[in-house]
Amino acid sequence: MRRSPAFTLVEIIIAVAIMATILLMAVPSLQGVLADRKLRASLDAFNNLVRQAQERSVSEHRSYLIVWTDKSVFVQPEEVTKGEDQQPAARFELERGTALTLSLPAALSKKPPGEWIFWPTGTCEPAIVHFVGTAGTWTANYSPLTAHGELTNYAAK
Repeated sequence: MRRSPAFTLVEIIIAVAIMATILLMAVPSLQGVLADRKLRASLDAFNNLVRQAQERSVSEHRSYLIVWTDKSVFVQPEEVTKGEDQQPAARFELERGTALTLSLPAALSKKPPGEWIFWPTGTCEPAIVHFVGTAGTWTANYSPLTAHGELTNYAAK
């Protein structure tokens, strides 16, 4: 009697067990990639907010502020002209479980208000911004001349 070439049930079970083991080993690295993407997206979104504040201050020849609140960070003119809308020019929403803190190393007071200024020349007050979220943390030092952030800490979970 001739046997036809086929897999036995034991061989199929072993193959499925090996594939399941490989898949279980890949899941933690996939979670790390997803956390890194989410953390990078938060950094990019905040840098976009900084760029908008700088561009608006130069193009409109007036000072703009990035203002911190409990649930969001937004861009607004330092002074609102008569008849101008009070709405923020741009906004960075903070998700639940995230925190974005500002420290101004050149500030004269120990507890300055949560406002970061961009002058009409395109320069800004030097600042350090720290982000903590479910995906990880980052810290960036922003140069007063260019308003570009230099990452000093970046750790995805």
